Amino acid sequence: MNTPIPRPGEHLPGPPPTIDPAGIHAQVDGLLSQLEPVTGAAHGGGDGGTVLSANAQLLEQAHDVLVRALASVDKS
Repeated sequence: MNTPIPRPGEHLPGPPPTIDPAGIHAQVDGLLSQLEPVTGAAHGGGDGGTVLSANAQLLEQAHDVLVRALASVDKS
């Protein structure tokens, strides 16, 4: 029973992308540096919902960068 186990990222088309850990760190750090404090938002003040929404989008983008990086590592 030597059935090969598919690895994450193998299904992605094209050659494996190059992996640049410093570039990945820079992308994630750049996104995280844009996060706004939400202390006022937690108390229902001002446009806290807008801040939370913007932060959620930034965190999702950082997550996507990390997921693509992991898929690249798995594919290579």
